[in-house]
Amino acid sequence: MARVTELMDRACATTGLAEFGDDSFREGLEILVEAADREARFTEMGAAAFDAQIVDLLSCRLQVEHWYARHPEIDEQQIVAPLIGLGLPRTGSTALSCLLAEDPAARSIRNWEAQAPCPPPELEKQDSDPRIARAEAAMERRDRLFPRMKAMVPSSATSPSECQTFMGYDFKSQLFQAFANVPSYTEWLNHRADLVPTYRYVKRVLKLLQWRCPPTRWRLKNPSHSLFIGALDSVFPDARFWMTHRNVAQVIPSVADLYFELGSAYSDAADKPALGDLTTDFCELGMSRMIAFRDAGNDHRFFDVHFAPFQADPFMVIEQLYDWLGEELTDTTRARMQAWRAANAREKHGSHKVDPTDFGIDVATLAARFAFYTGRFGVAG
Repeated sequence: MARVTELMDRACATTGLAEFGDDSFREGLEILVEAADREARFTEMGAAAFDAQIVDLLSCRLQVEHWYARHPEIDEQQIVAPLIGLGLPRTGSTALSCLLAEDPAARSIRNWEAQAPCPPPELEKQDSDPRIARAEAAMERRDRLFPRMKAMVPSSATSPSECQTFMGYDFKSQLFQAFANVPSYTEWLNHRADLVPTYRYVKRVLKLLQWRCPPTRWRLKNPSHSLFIGALDSVFPDARFWMTHRNVAQVIPSVADLYFELGSAYSDAADKPALGDLTTDFCELGMSRMIAFRDAGNDHRFFDVHFAPFQADPFMVIEQLYDWLGEELTDTTRARMQAWRAANAREKHGSHKVDPTDFGIDVATLAARFAFYTGRFGVAG
């Protein structure tokens, strides 16, 4: 595909590198680019931003492979029993992830690392790494482009990031549907793509990040892992999970609105009812796969977190989580968590309220459709 070759050539020219490693990424990249060109209806700015993102992801992959080629010992690193957050999006998972990242004995993917993992960070220089300032500037640009994002997903250069970007290095990620109307790519991703190579690549990047910058007790989070739990488990068979829960009438319109906020910057044809359908479909699919996985002998690997009690008293929930993990919640960690919560009060940047009918969502129909999930986990209406 000429377009894909052109984008790959741009990444090579940008980095001065040429080795992409295993070619598992090619299928997803080709399907994604074809879907974007045919379906996304980008503005001129949107088309340029899409191409720039693809080139950036390819460039990061080239750099990861370059570091492995120079230092093959990186592959000897072990990723042991990571704690992974998943479940429905917009369920308090960002706040919980940020609180857990305050533990000095744990390691998370920080936003500045997610944007540019190479060169791999060094323990002694991590707090003064110039990528932190670059990430802060990028977030300021994001806030100007997406003015409601601060209220929707508050974050900073040093706060934890999801695994979405590293999944994007294999071009199998929900990263793209968040801002581009690419239904054929989404259908392929959710129903036909092989995510095992994707999670192997995520592990490859995690090894790189921890190589010179411990600790190695990983705290990861990505709601979309629910859709691909089988592949995730095959690559991280010793993982343990926390799963957040909230009334779907609050979750699904909120996710659809987030997608609308992102997509509207790149296309004049963002379709709210289509986004409502997209969100409802993947949330239902993810929860059905999660329940099947848990019921197949994996329920003991999960710690459940319900939205209302967590919002009321996160520290009670976190104490229970640490007890379940068999780890110590130290006074230092508790104090850091309390300081983070005090500095990041809910609705600090305003509230995020959505009318479900704007997205063609009928709350009663939604409740009936997700009764299999809310009944299984006792999610309040």
